[in-house]
Amino acid sequence: MSQIGAPRGRTCSRSPRSRTLRSVATLTSAVLAVTVLAGCSSGDEADEAPAAAQDNAPAARDKVADGGTLRWAVDALPSTLNSFQADADGTTSRIAGAVLPSLYTLDARGRPQRNADYLESAQVVETEPKQVVLYKLNQQAVWSDGREIGAPDFVAQWRALSGRDTAYWTARNSGYERIEKIERGKNDLEVRVTFAKPYSDWKSLFTPLYPKQVMGAPNTFNDGARTTLKATAGPFLLKAIDRKSSTVTLTRNPRWWGQPAKLDSLVLTAVPRADRAAALAAGTLDLAEIDRSTAERIALALRDARAGRNGAQAALAHGPGSSITPSKALKSWALANGSDEEKAAEVQAARTKNQQAIAVYASAQDTLAKYVVRKSLEPAYTQLSLNGESGPLADERVRRAVARAINRQELAESVLKPLGLPAKPPGSHLALAGQAAYADGSDALGSQDTEEARALLADAGWVPGGAVRKPADAGTKAGSEAERKAAEKANGKTADKSTGTKEDAAKEDAAKEAAQKEAAKAEGTTDAKKKEAGDTASDEGLYIVGDDKPGERRTVPAPAAGAESATGILAPAPAAARQSAALLARAEALDTGTGSGARAALPVSGTDKGVAGAYAPRGTAAPVTAPDAARALGKDGKALSLRFVLPSGPGSESLRAVGDRIVRMLDAVGIRTEVTKVSDESFFKDHVASGDYDLALYSWPASAFPATDARPIFAKPEPASDGSLLVEQNYSRVGTDRIDQLFDQAAGTLDEEEARELVRQADARIWAAAGSIPLYQRPQLVAAKADLLNAGAWGLAAPRYQDIGFKKAETSKGAERNSRTP
Repeated sequence: MSQIGAPRGRTCSRSPRSRTLRSVATLTSAVLAVTVLAGCSSGDEADEAPAAAQDNAPAARDKVADGGTLRWAVDALPSTLNSFQADADGTTSRIAGAVLPSLYTLDARGRPQRNADYLESAQVVETEPKQVVLYKLNQQAVWSDGREIGAPDFVAQWRALSGRDTAYWTARNSGYERIEKIERGKNDLEVRVTFAKPYSDWKSLFTPLYPKQVMGAPNTFNDGARTTLKATAGPFLLKAIDRKSSTVTLTRNPRWWGQPAKLDSLVLTAVPRADRAAALAAGTLDLAEIDRSTAERIALALRDARAGRNGAQAALAHGPGSSITPSKALKSWALANGSDEEKAAEVQAARTKNQQAIAVYASAQDTLAKYVVRKSLEPAYTQLSLNGESGPLADERVRRAVARAINRQELAESVLKPLGLPAKPPGSHLALAGQAAYADGSDALGSQDTEEARALLADAGWVPGGAVRKPADAGTKAGSEAERKAAEKANGKTADKSTGTKEDAAKEDAAKEAAQKEAAKAEGTTDAKKKEAGDTASDEGLYIVGDDKPGERRTVPAPAAGAESATGILAPAPAAARQSAALLARAEALDTGTGSGARAALPVSGTDKGVAGAYAPRGTAAPVTAPDAARALGKDGKALSLRFVLPSGPGSESLRAVGDRIVRMLDAVGIRTEVTKVSDESFFKDHVASGDYDLALYSWPASAFPATDARPIFAKPEPASDGSLLVEQNYSRVGTDRIDQLFDQAAGTLDEEEARELVRQADARIWAAAGSIPLYQRPQLVAAKADLLNAGAWGLAAPRYQDIGFKKAETSKGAERNSRTP
């Protein structure tokens, strides 16, 4: 929720109760798994459909060619191959999905389905006195070394992740700590798991399942599995990780007992987001998540191809040659062949350079025309986080006012509508449309209402003129008297020595004060206005944007009193501190890596007066929405101003554009913002996670098991013995005991509908607390070779790796043949 980013694992700060959200191999390193509430019926057609269908060119296996290599872009090579370590990332998850057992996978509506390649069945067979789940394994399921998958692997994974042995450096263990014992059933293919207390999310466990060779000892878990896997059990094998070529090669598993992989090999290639357009234009990738600008260029190439225009013609129509008119071409030729040798050489060099640019563009467009853009919505949403630990947002009324000032529909449309994607804002913090646990709980907070927002602010004491109004117990006269005495003392005098008696001095001061008031009144000015106009600094000129360098602070106009600052940096819990690198990396990738749906923030033009918080050239004074400080919202002499932190990197255009819109919406109700742009690397780690912000935009995944996975995101912060705050993953620092209770109850019931209803109740209370405001589901844009099948934008689903491949080609006689090679 960035990230977004990127988390290379979002980690929970409490052990053993909390764990990281699980990653889905189909997504970028920023995206974590969307799994569904345990027990969801696959036949429940009453569930709301996903907001957007998956777009992955589905095809029957007999339409997919046997063989070929798929070159698939990833953000980075994996730091570890162990999905349960803190720095596991999206590439880790992608590899695990292809080479390790997943007992449950997700369908197009985000519902968990038993994976028949590994499980014949899995069900709760006893509830009293303890919950017992019986797994019956596929008798053909074996590890790559020939050993059958069985109870020893389940036991090893439970012991490693239960949290009881601190020698294991685990990032997540929720659910595993609830297991009391694991036993062999009637035969080697049965595994009985007994829980110490009921656990509704039991389907989240043992996916991915690692062999006992990895989980059986701390050293193999902590170190060995970072770079290699001693045994695997998927349609693909891990062949090699090449750091020089930045590739991970997976090959077809000859021991695989299920439907064989269509591809010979799958090569995961680390390509930074900013370099993917060039890599696609060079034809070195077959599948890659892309940003909006790259998607638009591919669409343009396809339009040219359909119109019968080749790359060279496209270059002249809208590329480097588009500005060359016949008259310009004639003039250029004349100069290049003229008698002025120096000028001729200069023009000839320019003509050569331009011809090379045309050739490069033409070649790129010809290549890009071989791709298509597949699009859906990611299983993640972008939210506005409101830090409720200190400052104005510690007051729930102010948080609710911020929420009521924001038009979520407008923000969703600004990001998704240009892409042709559904733009309905998410109605839940805990699930997305299509999931069993989804229900729109936003009514608990209410929709956009400017007047209601202003009323909430007034009720909280933030009123016009409050920025220059002193607290009731510190009146102007008292302050003036104190200042006068301090000045006289500095001069070696006292009031009674300079003016006689204290009583005389008081009378003289009273007379002077009365005269001053009369004079001010005659000029049509009150004391407050005079103080603002003469005794306090003007708002104008305080807003200096600078050159938008990372870390530079942009101050939307505010009185000299300024915004109330945070009381200190809050440290995450010890577990989260150990895992911060992974957590922050995945969040960054989620919010700063893709740029999907981004709309670049437009600079304020010279003729546009702009609005508070808009971008402007260096030295530009921010426009003052209120004519004077007397109209600015404030309380006890302090202006209402919130620190809004945004990432500054090239992949964060979407967040900054949305941030600008939010600034304007808040300004409309009198809430001023101080916008700070920081580097992508610093955004999550130094600001969001540490609590150094009032407002921030980042993304969270929807959770398939919200009672387990979403709990640490919304858990009530607890004070630590060292004075810090244990926030788990709740970076808004807003929570309640009742929300925690509802999560615990949902995790502890085996009644499926009751669990869903408890989750929905928790979500309604999260809305009411106004610590985070879901804005829009993130767009997912994927460039894919036109003949690539069963791959693209999966939406809520997990990929089925063995079905991915290229379309069968036909010979002139109609016989099918394979034609795909790297």
